[in-house]
Amino acid sequence: MNKFLILIAGLFSGACSYGQIGDAIHCGYDFTSYIVVKPHEDGKAQTINGLKMSICDENGKEVINTNFNLSWKNNNEPLRFVRNYKIDENNKKLNDFTQGKWFYYFADDHYLVTVSNTFNAELYYLKIEDIDGEENGGHFKTFTMQLAPYNMYILCTSEEKQKAMQFGRRMNKPIDIVLEKY
Repeated sequence: MNKFLILIAGLFSGACSYGQIGDAIHCGYDFTSYIVVKPHEDGKAQTINGLKMSICDENGKEVINTNFNLSWKNNNEPLRFVRNYKIDENNKKLNDFTQGKWFYYFADDHYLVTVSNTFNAELYYLKIEDIDGEENGGHFKTFTMQLAPYNMYILCTSEEKQKAMQFGRRMNKPIDIVLEKY
């Protein structure tokens, strides 16, 4: 009987320890989501370089990340997208897109912005501008669209949760935007 109680106590203690260890392990993307955008011309797959992309309000005014309320990066600054880039085997940024691997593996050759998991996407808009005098010379029309929760990349989810969401729009896909020229 004594050995039986020791065995039960050992199993219970091991199960509790495993549960504590399992709860302590976190995903590197906990508390963070991304919005990824692929702007291109009609009939072309190549992402357009040199665009100014930001999160704005319904009036087109850039939203400021006051006190880290919208993102864990760039406090008290506008939420602006950055272009993904490639890195070498030493994690050094490369200027050439033909070699290396993407720094943000999920964003390929696109633009992205990091937002908190509590970001209410439906309250904000995506604004894409081609600034005159920049890389494209202002050839593309300004584009604005309202965001939705499904536009956010949620990278720390269980496989079961992903399977449960198999119907409807697929998650973790870039927003595909076709820009028009003037």
